[in-house]
Amino acid sequence: MQDITTEVNELAGRIHEMRQDKDRLLVAVTGAPASGKSTLAAEVSRRLTLQKVPNTLVPMDGFHLDNDILDARDLRQCKGAPETFDVYGFLRMVAALRAQEDVVVPRFDRTRDIAIAGAVHVPPRSPVVLVEGNYLMFDEDPWRSLASQWDLTARIATPLPELRARLIQRWLSHNFSRAAATRRAESNDIPNAHRVTEKALPCDITFGSDT
Repeated sequence: MQDITTEVNELAGRIHEMRQDKDRLLVAVTGAPASGKSTLAAEVSRRLTLQKVPNTLVPMDGFHLDNDILDARDLRQCKGAPETFDVYGFLRMVAALRAQEDVVVPRFDRTRDIAIAGAVHVPPRSPVVLVEGNYLMFDEDPWRSLASQWDLTARIATPLPELRARLIQRWLSHNFSRAAATRRAESNDIPNAHRVTEKALPCDITFGSDT
């Protein structure tokens, strides 16, 4: 596992600086598939908890459209692309977080390939909410409207060859053969990663490089 201590230190430090003046801090952690954004967000959440800062981690993946809907729209083969998410539901959720409402959101179960409703509770008084996902700073409508909602944005930039290797390894870890893993990654995951990278909006903090 890659050592991300420096990134965790920097992002947690920025959160500590900014939260002094806000009742709630909305932090977006974004990047392409397999960039490491989920790991970074989870480690920052753990660090804040150890530092006695209440926080909630909200993964965007809970807003995957169900496979039945994807099949009806002929989108199952590109699951993970922007159009395969409940974007308007996600936008409403972020607006509710911004308004400090009592919010309950779904969580994606990757093993079962389904979203679990009502799995994450964000209480109104949670001072820090970390949201992680591919399309939080994405330059396509309607996703680009999210940019104005965040107090702090962080992106992990990763070269596409490295993303490709990680995405293939992800399928290998699910017991796919090398050929099947490569086929799954190259037919869907890698095009999605390229799209995220090409249309990334500038973030407050960028870790790494796309090249």
